[in-house]
Amino acid sequence: MTERPLVVGLGPVPAEIVCPVLGDDVDFAPEPTAEELTRADGAIVRAAAPVGAGELAAMPALKVIARTGVGYNLVDVDAAAARGIPVAITPGSNTNAVAEGVFAHLLHLTKRLGPLTRLVREGRWDERGEVVVGDLEEATLGIVGYGRIGRRVHRIAEAFGMRVVAYDPVAEIPDGIRAASLEGLLESSDAVTLHLPLLPETRGLIGEAELGRMRPSSILLNLSRGGLLDEDAVLAALETGRLAGVGLDAFEPEPPADHPLYHHPSVVLSPHLMGLSTRAAEATFVDAAQAVRDVLDGGSPRFVVRA
Repeated sequence: MTERPLVVGLGPVPAEIVCPVLGDDVDFAPEPTAEELTRADGAIVRAAAPVGAGELAAMPALKVIARTGVGYNLVDVDAAAARGIPVAITPGSNTNAVAEGVFAHLLHLTKRLGPLTRLVREGRWDERGEVVVGDLEEATLGIVGYGRIGRRVHRIAEAFGMRVVAYDPVAEIPDGIRAASLEGLLESSDAVTLHLPLLPETRGLIGEAELGRMRPSSILLNLSRGGLLDEDAVLAALETGRLAGVGLDAFEPEPPADHPLYHHPSVVLSPHLMGLSTRAAEATFVDAAQAVRDVLDGGSPRFVVRA
């Protein structure tokens, strides 16, 4: 009798979502034992779960890794490729959720919801005129990274009446909004939002020099990867007024160590959750499970990371 394929969740990964996609002929272990790992044909892996050389060695029968989302910096792609194991990602499943999260952060900072909430709660109604509330209309939003999420952010920004400028060294950008350089984008934007993978060339992309090019009292948003920012430099820019506000949904490491930046009153924080709305979370698990099923059926995942 042929042994049934086994897929493990490195997660947590909800069985009620992935099992209908994997099929009745596949076993799923949401909390795999060491013995189950040795038999695993496929792995559905959450963003915070590392799959390095040690984890790969524990899964000698592995045929496919499916990462929920698009970040793969915790997966040893080279080691997987050396064994012929494809690393699948799920772009598009959380595009709308992340883009909406960008504007949740941006509106919170622009409309000063934090200070205004405290003012009302503390009975300081007469001081409301001292809080300067901004506008999105006619402000310029700089989008760094023009992939699926960057393009969706662009469309939403236009609905708010914002001007948009975008920079991406790889992606195609319409002539009317393309910035010639990152520096040019920073100098011309009232708010900047980052949508790039964390790679050696993007680590520390926004540091003291880049922040110095930003418009005074601008807003910086990072809902992508924590390592893109120099947090010490960002805090200094807030304290000098170069930045008026910062929104963060990504940190390094996660969960992050404490940092004075996180306690600044002009910083909005969320725990890398903007891309995990109810609808987006279900979609990314479905897509990851489908990638595994495709390999078990002798095919290839739709989206694969290249080593």
